[in-house]
Amino acid sequence: MYGKTICIIVFFVFLIASYSIYMGTVDPSPYFTQLQSLPRGISSSPCNSSTISPQPLRVFMYDLPRKFNIAMMDPHISDVDPISAKNLPPWPQTSGIKRQHSVEYWLMASLLHNGEGEREAVRVFDPESADAFYVPFFSSLSFNTHGKNMTDPDTEFDRLLQVDLMEYLENSNYWQRSGGRDHVIPMTHPNAFRFLRQQVNASILIVADFGRYPKEMARLDKDVVSPYVHVVESFREDGVSVGVGDGDGDDSTPDPFEARSTLLYFRGNTVRKAEGRIRLKLEKLLAGNSDVHYEKSVATTQNIKVSTEGMRSSKFCLHPAGDTPSSCRLFDAIVSHCIPVIISDKIELPFEDEIDYSEFSVFYSVKEALEPGFILDNLRQFPKEKWLKMWANLKNVSHHFEFQYPPKREDAVNMLWRQVKHKIPNVKLAVHRNRRLKVPDWWL
Repeated sequence: MYGKTICIIVFFVFLIASYSIYMGTVDPSPYFTQLQSLPRGISSSPCNSSTISPQPLRVFMYDLPRKFNIAMMDPHISDVDPISAKNLPPWPQTSGIKRQHSVEYWLMASLLHNGEGEREAVRVFDPESADAFYVPFFSSLSFNTHGKNMTDPDTEFDRLLQVDLMEYLENSNYWQRSGGRDHVIPMTHPNAFRFLRQQVNASILIVADFGRYPKEMARLDKDVVSPYVHVVESFREDGVSVGVGDGDGDDSTPDPFEARSTLLYFRGNTVRKAEGRIRLKLEKLLAGNSDVHYEKSVATTQNIKVSTEGMRSSKFCLHPAGDTPSSCRLFDAIVSHCIPVIISDKIELPFEDEIDYSEFSVFYSVKEALEPGFILDNLRQFPKEKWLKMWANLKNVSHHFEFQYPPKREDAVNMLWRQVKHKIPNVKLAVHRNRRLKVPDWWL
């Protein structure tokens, strides 16, 4: 009896559905079309949205007078012609230690590049269509050029550039619209923009670390940590030179562990401020050991060449803090494929949401490092197999720390623009909330 009843119900449902289709009240074709349009092996789940290439960050770059940027490299450059890929001067190979703070130049150059290739950021000329605004003020080069001694008369020129820049920005409708929140300002030298930093503390700052910034000015949730630009030569990649100069070799030694005869390498200034005072203490603990090279040195062209060879012939490269928690030495080690030994309790590292540094670096706290014998005992007992795995990982990530022109996919510049892109949703949230709030923001 029940079976007969079920059959009658099914018959009537089928009859009603057939009649609806015949009369045109139900169109089943979209359901079949949707199923047919899915490629084999691809589900309709939104988790597969990553297969769609993301749109690049749209960046409007201010056309600042040349005194704010490339005139510091070539004073004969005219303000008449707009800066383009054709008249952009190359970064000088003889710049020495100034190169480590040249992130501002490479970011600007990447926006001028008109070539093909996948990029994380593209320049737009309509500010209304921009996601972010790049301020091409070479604040680090300005300090290195005009204010390095911090007391000589040239320091005033550095200060006046900052004053003029702020006047320029504060007259911009787009700066006023967001309070500068969607503006990207590089200042990788710890003394860059030192006179008027408080006036740009809402912007997205590109910094090497947070050693000389109060938390209300610079912090991880708002700003981007950049690598220093390495100053040693890079290894060649597939026969093509990268980095400084022409490159040298491809690091394809059959047994790199045995080929690198020095256990631990450090060559640099041992007299530093703040956390960097640890360098003198480490010298007393490490210098004099036959498998350690620990030498006081200053950054000259010849000394940089010596350091290049030293890092390439060492298993581990020591990276203690400098005047601030980080230094260029870490990135020199990475492109030299020398396992970094990082001793800095307050260091922040670039691209750490995408890169796990523990896969190719060794970390010690300051307390551990100052314990006699602790570092050397650990490194001397380091398993060869583990070192080889870390060395292979290091080779695989080293291209992320290359600054070059034209830019290449996944290099340092593209990684930085991707980091900026990650900050934009929070910027938009802050801007939109600020427009409707009638009282001071209770979250601040």
